Amino acid sequence: MNWQWVPENMDLIIDLTKSHLKLTLVPTGIGLVISLLLGTLATYVPRIREFVVSGTSLLYTIPSLALFVLLPGILGTKILDPVNIVVAMTIYTVALLVRVVVDGLTSVDETTLISAKAMGFTGVQEYFRVRLPLAVPAVLAGLRNVVVSNVSIVTIAATIGISQLGTLFTLGFTRNSMEPIVAGLVFSLLLAVVLDLVLVFIGRLLSPWKRGKRAH
Repeated sequence: MNWQWVPENMDLIIDLTKSHLKLTLVPTGIGLVISLLLGTLATYVPRIREFVVSGTSLLYTIPSLALFVLLPGILGTKILDPVNIVVAMTIYTVALLVRVVVDGLTSVDETTLISAKAMGFTGVQEYFRVRLPLAVPAVLAGLRNVVVSNVSIVTIAATIGISQLGTLFTLGFTRNSMEPIVAGLVFSLLLAVVLDLVLVFIGRLLSPWKRGKRAH
């Protein structure tokens, strides 16, 4: 192992990490918004709940490489267009998050909702001031799993020429060199860990009552 390979190629690694971060966060954010909308709809319209939850969950069974290859034909984009990866990762995010959102929103204690109505909350106020805030810990727990999963799946995009940390794997294979492969593994892992810690921090900010429970 040539341990100087990483510092000698740090500019390349930083550029690939930035690309990887963008390809992970953009679809995760879009997918979160879509999942909240679908999850809310499924929560308030029980007759379509099973259809929405099961239907979106099935999307995760689509092989990522096949989806990356098929999307250009569907979207009319070029094979190397990052939009394909964003759309694919958004689909996977929705597939994993909708069930989590529904579980979080429907797990709110009924007596809490009754109390909110008794205090004069409208349906919209109940949702944004009671149901959604109480569902935040469950949704963020699911989001943490989604982010880690997305960091991993994005690396596969290197097989169709999209530059990100997975590019280090293909670089290592083509050059028969372990240094890029190890660097890709380490930096992908670090990226996943950092993003997970950021979500933990956000979760603590959005759920101050849970901090109070831990303090006791």
